[in-house]
Amino acid sequence: MGNLGMPELMMIMFLALLLFGPKKLPEIGKQVGKALGEFKRASNDLKRTIEDEMEKANISADLKGITDPPKPDPNPATPAPVLAEGAVAQEKPVAEKVAQEKAAEKPVEATKPS
Repeated sequence: MGNLGMPELMMIMFLALLLFGPKKLPEIGKQVGKALGEFKRASNDLKRTIEDEMEKANISADLKGITDPPKPDPNPATPAPVLAEGAVAQEKPVAEKVAQEKAAEKPVEATKPS
């Protein structure tokens, strides 16, 4: 539906005048004006109510975050490493391997019988 220009509006007014007559037309205009005004008031009221509720929700969420900080987990679970598909686990560094082997091979000192 396009914009209504002056000729279209004049044609609509002329048809309304023919249909309703000069006595009834002002009353219809008043009723339409009142209905539009009430609709506008109701929509503004609804919009204001929604904005107020959203503001209250944001304020309460902000206050909850301030007064009730998150508590740390007393027993944090260390996640086990997960290898990607096709990945190979890395071996321990060579220096660490050698140190473990030496510790395992340490000879136990024997005591001499007396």
